[in-house]
Amino acid sequence: MARVLLSNMLFNGFRSMEYTTASASRSFLRHGMRFSTSVPNDPDTHDDFKPTNKLENSEITLKDIVEQDVKDNLVMIYMKGDPEQPRCGFSSLAVRVLSEYRVPIHSRNILEDPELKNAVKAFSMWPTFPQIFINGEFIGGSDIILNMHQNGELKEKLKARSSE
Repeated sequence: MARVLLSNMLFNGFRSMEYTTASASRSFLRHGMRFSTSVPNDPDTHDDFKPTNKLENSEITLKDIVEQDVKDNLVMIYMKGDPEQPRCGFSSLAVRVLSEYRVPIHSRNILEDPELKNAVKAFSMWPTFPQIFINGEFIGGSDIILNMHQNGELKEKLKARSSE
């Protein structure tokens, strides 16, 4: 009987703790954004902490950057994360497949710049990531690369460029 009473007390105690935590987080969600410092035009914010667009005063566009990336690199992958630390399973799969061929893999992390992500989508006219370009040609995503690897097409595509 004492064991049942003790377990009921523990159980009820945990339940009330969960409720208190849930109440606190709801309160935080409701009121937490009031103290946000993400207002870029706030006159009290020092220039060092305001968001900047590095291309703002340049004549180079994101489209130019994507075109240059694709043209200059045998393998160019726009992915979530980077080849050393992919941030999604599809990006990880693409890197693992491409790494089998021991070719230099150049990449850009689309999570760091939403505008770059949109520029790549517009350039390739493809909505999902990763996006892989080989020899200046848009190939597709990790599923396409895996399929090409399995049927030998990827080896031929990479060999064609390296023999030039």
